[in-house]
Amino acid sequence: QVQLAESGGGLVRAGGSLRLSCVVSGSAFSINAMAWYREAPGKQRELVAVFTSGGNTNYGDSVKGRFTISGDNAKKTVYLQMNSLKPEDTAVYYCKVVVQTSSQYTFQYWGQGTQVTVSS
Repeated sequence: QVQLAESGGGLVRAGGSLRLSCVVSGSAFSINAMAWYREAPGKQRELVAVFTSGGNTNYGDSVKGRFTISGDNAKKTVYLQMNSLKPEDTAVYYCKVVVQTSSQYTFQYWGQGTQVTVSS
């Protein structure tokens, strides 16, 4: 059983910073990638950033230069450092993990989401 626990969301003023964390629990799998998505009211869920087991990262255009994703494979944890926050960053942020079993099957799991609200 794979479970994700997100933390770090909250209310912050524009220009401020927040750090999100996502811890993956469970065993008998390896992590291929971990990512953050967000979903604002009335909008589709969009990719914010992805971190692969090889250390590669990729970012959505709207957060490049402001957000930084990092991971600790040993701790099964991914972080999202969000700086220079804007009101348009307000959304529910979801953590996603892609895991691979010993049988070479891959699965993806989502966290419950954490609210980030940026006031102007």
